[in-house]
Amino acid sequence: MDMNAILRNFKISGEPQEYQPFGDGHINDTFLITLKNSPTRYILQRINHAIFLDVPGLMRNIQRVTDHIKQKLLRAGVEQIERRVLQFIPTDSGQLFYQDTSGNYWRLCLYIPGSRSYNIIPDAQLAYKGGRAFGEFLYLLQDLPANELNVTIPNFHNLPFRLEQLKEALHKNRAGRKTSAVQEIEAVIDRTQKMNEIFSMSEQQTPLRVTHNDTKFNNVLFDKDNNPLCVIDLDTVMPGRVFSDFGDAIRTGANTGAEDDPQLERVSMNKAFYEAYTRGFLEKTRSILSDHEIESLAHGALILTFMQAVRFLTDYLNGDTYYKIEHPLHNLQRTRAQLKLLKSMEESFEWMQQIVKKYAAQLSA
Repeated sequence: MDMNAILRNFKISGEPQEYQPFGDGHINDTFLITLKNSPTRYILQRINHAIFLDVPGLMRNIQRVTDHIKQKLLRAGVEQIERRVLQFIPTDSGQLFYQDTSGNYWRLCLYIPGSRSYNIIPDAQLAYKGGRAFGEFLYLLQDLPANELNVTIPNFHNLPFRLEQLKEALHKNRAGRKTSAVQEIEAVIDRTQKMNEIFSMSEQQTPLRVTHNDTKFNNVLFDKDNNPLCVIDLDTVMPGRVFSDFGDAIRTGANTGAEDDPQLERVSMNKAFYEAYTRGFLEKTRSILSDHEIESLAHGALILTFMQAVRFLTDYLNGDTYYKIEHPLHNLQRTRAQLKLLKSMEESFEWMQQIVKKYAAQLSA
């Protein structure tokens, strides 16, 4: 691909000197762009339009959200705004994306120098700061009407939809793998009724908000002193519910093992990280959340962990058509790790609820 030809469509001054693959995202292709004789660097991304079917709608969402956050920060007198919210570069036609002759969609944003992210939370203090960062993101967007944003991935966190996908995968058994996942299938089926009830109750009792919907810890940028700068990876920002954002953050961040850990004895919920994240999250959101939303948070961790186990198992049964894998049993391995994490959460659920209630009460006093 001709990167220079792509970049010429964006309003930047300077000649590109170097392109480097950047990050470890699984959806979009990302490059760090260095210009000749300029300290300014950029992040160029090819948006995966096989997953994000409405790229113009997605970029309208991002523009609405980043403009909203920017205005809030300006009114609050925050300095160095360019480090606190992503800055996307328009094309010559004024759009925030460019479609090349092959049909690929591209976007460009400023690289934030001196920033870092963490794939694994190193300690409870960083978990606390990550909770504050995602909590502030929701706080700043509290008055942006959710119904004005496009749904970038329909049914993304819809548990009944994910269970229907699993049901279809079990029926078709395309890859002939059903007999190799009997225990995992049974573990999911045994929980299905209860998890559906929890999901339905949580969804019915909580309002739609503008939520991030992909609250992995590496979607927070920190400065060199580990102070949060901004939340990134905004493709899934759309109408959602707060329990999804909280739950997926706990699923991905408060795990003593890896998401695909082959040694299940290493997998459990990290209670110190859970408590620290909860405290930070509620410090920023307690004033805007309803009592029902507060009650849904711990349930969100169960829901999102169960949902991800369902999704990994579905992909395994379908022959690994969605998630990238490193070996034929990778999705089954991921399923097992998620089910082990879920079991740990279930065993600690009363405590999880009490932690939420404790900080909600303290912050309401």
